[in-house]
Amino acid sequence: MNVPFLKQEIDKIITSTSTIEKKLQTICNFLEGEVSYYDWVGFYFKNGDKNELKLAQYTGEETEHTIIPFGKGICGQVAVSNENFVVQDVSAQDNYISCGWKVKSEIVIPIFVNGENIGQIDIDSHTANTFSVKDEELLEYVCEKLSKIL
Repeated sequence: MNVPFLKQEIDKIITSTSTIEKKLQTICNFLEGEVSYYDWVGFYFKNGDKNELKLAQYTGEETEHTIIPFGKGICGQVAVSNENFVVQDVSAQDNYISCGWKVKSEIVIPIFVNGENIGQIDIDSHTANTFSVKDEELLEYVCEKLSKIL
């Protein structure tokens, strides 16, 4: 994974004149296309004043999980913990919401605006034990850059 190149391209997307929605979709498409083991890339955001997340832009297979209650699944846990969550083997997680039999690992990184967790980027992979510190570094960078425009 060429993290400097990926960060440079993320910067171009963030600073483009596109709408926020288009930028989010472009980031999803770009990451899924550039990182071979990113099989589903999407954003969830807090759904108003409700204690739930709502699916926003994504790329990959359709998901029925368009609303996720806080605390439920990996995404819901990140909404509560405010911490990165890297799951190398989803079958080993008790509180996991299956998005499909192909998913073997997942990484979720929160997005903070003014100290508040407003959403997250969620990546699923069909490969187990695939995520590394480089993935966390890249996705934290994406979330940090997004926090400045959200």
